[in-house]
Amino acid sequence: MAEVNPYLEDILRGLNDFNLTALRNKQILVTGATGLIGGCLVDVLMHSDSSCQVFAMGRNEARAQKRFANYWKTDRFHFICGDVTMPLSCDETFDYIIHAASNASPNFFKEKPVEVIKSNIMGVEQLMQYGLSHGMQRMLYVSSGEVYGEGNGSAFTETDSGYVNCATPRACYPSSKRAAETLCVAYVAEYGADVVIARPCHTYGPYFTESDNRVYAQFVRNLLDGKDIVMKSRGEQYRSWLYVVDAAFALLTILLKGTKGEAYNVADEQSDITIRALAELLASAENRKVIFDIDEANGNTTPITRAIFSTEKLAQLGWQPKTTIAEGLTHTLAAQRLLR
Repeated sequence: MAEVNPYLEDILRGLNDFNLTALRNKQILVTGATGLIGGCLVDVLMHSDSSCQVFAMGRNEARAQKRFANYWKTDRFHFICGDVTMPLSCDETFDYIIHAASNASPNFFKEKPVEVIKSNIMGVEQLMQYGLSHGMQRMLYVSSGEVYGEGNGSAFTETDSGYVNCATPRACYPSSKRAAETLCVAYVAEYGADVVIARPCHTYGPYFTESDNRVYAQFVRNLLDGKDIVMKSRGEQYRSWLYVVDAAFALLTILLKGTKGEAYNVADEQSDITIRALAELLASAENRKVIFDIDEANGNTTPITRAIFSTEKLAQLGWQPKTTIAEGLTHTLAAQRLLR
């Protein structure tokens, strides 16, 4: 008997309570389809009864074929191999474009900052131009909570804007996300484009790529390798976290119900925890330990920072998370184990 995939069960549970009739027989393009959020969006759409045509776009066809093996030969699934910084090599009319292509892993910020900037700004430009000339109804731009920069510890609302030192390579991500959002609303103002913006918090779940070095992905790899989690800091950074399945349904809520030209935070206010607490939850699920290996000369140099989000605006659209962080982390471990 095949093992149950809790990630898939979470998607099916979510679809039971989510009305996607507005997408019936529509053509939907998802960029960044092999990424964490983009891949989950494809999974949700392909398991829905909306009969929509799903066009998954990514740069690596081999990775996509492996990721979407269950859909690859079905009539509703189509793969487009391409880079969002270049013109699209097709002539399809996409009713909805969900732009989720972006290098969100910290190693990219260090090694490929130019490419990060290009994918965020040029990606919006290429997709917007294509959409406006091919009958697009609406675009959803998946931005990031990093646009808020440094805060004062209180929950970020959609009108907040904090400091970002733009003269650093690390600023490639928040600065280009900010610019891409401005480009979106500029297209709304000048050309009447219908665009909505999502600002996800730290999102976790299975099917992360092998190059993803976000902290939760490293923890999961360690545990599935039968190792304890070794932390090099005290893990006192306080963050908003959200399970990827809940994030996917939040994005679809914004796509279908969001107000043109506006941005929405995507987070779970009940899942605001420290990095240390995240590690302890994961380790407990695998009966492992969290071990601290802190260089005391540097161990106290990182300040306690808070990056949490108000989701009042998104809740007004009718969305609520369904998965506790303990459940989401357990399901992530179980689903990722099935991929090995």
